[in-house]
Parts: sequence; structure tokens; C-alpha cells
Amino acid sequence: MNKPKIVRPEESQPARALWFDRKKYVTINFMVQRPKNVQVDIQQDKMILCCKNDEDDMIYNEFYFYDKVMIHDSRERVYDRSINFLLRKLTPDVAWPRLQKDLAKPSWMAVDFDNWRDWEHEEDEGKEEYDHYMDMIHDMANDRKGMTPDMGDLSDSD
Repeated sequence: MNKPKIVRPEESQPARALWFDRKKYVTINFMVQRPKNVQVDIQQDKMILCCKNDEDDMIYNEFYFYDKVMIHDSRERVYDRSINFLLRKLTPDVAWPRLQKDLAKPSWMAVDFDNWRDWEHEEDEGKEEYDHYMDMIHDMANDRKGMTPDMGDLSDSD
């Protein structure tokens, strides 16, 4: 069963998009106020989003991915103020330095720095954090030996 092809509307504007990279997937959030008539076409090497916003403006985004994605393991979800995409990478554990194949970054696309992580060095950093945490716990335990907490300000009479 073939989906009908999404045709670019004559008058449209792109939705602002924030994206971030993880080991196995890429997440894209398109900022669209109360999206309606949402049409999505996720292909292995590109995606198209077409919809209307709360002011009936036509929204249209189309671009080629930096690398291939798994079509059947990628999803979109429509929310009140955004359309979120979870795209499963065909090649996991390979960082995407940018979202799209083209080197020129469109003005509507930006990195979601609130969710961005340099996951390539995650195991090393995780071990370092764990060791630091264990040292803190150890130090706290040694500082408390033999001392009972002062509870003089607690009273049964209240």
C-alpha cells in the first residue's frame, strides 16, 4: 500500500525545528501551534512534514537526512504545540554532526542544546561520575563514624 505523495503547497513556510542526536536514534521537534491535517512521509534518506498551524498557515519541511534511518522503527507524535519525531538510525553508535546531508544549515533548523549530549564518550564519563560519587559516599561515611546526630531541638511535648 503506497501512501499518497505529499505535494509542496504553493504558499508555505517551514516550521522551526530543534533536534538532538543519541546512540540509536535522532529526535526532531517541529514547533507548530495546534497542528492539524498533519501529513508525514519518512523515507530511509529523507522526510517531509506538511500541516497547518492554528492560524491556518501551511507548514512544509523537507530535507535529506545526514545518514539513513529505519522507516518502520521511526515514529512521529502530534502534540498541542509541536510534532515530535523519533528516527531510528540505520547505523547505531555513529554520531550525526548535523541533521541533514546538505552542509548548509537552513535557518529553521537548530540543535536542541537542552537535550544534546556528547554520548560518544558516555561510558568513560559515566565511570568517572560513578567513581566520584562512590568517593563522596565513602568520605561521608568516614566523617560520620562514632558521631550521633544532634536531635536536641526535637521535642515530644509538641
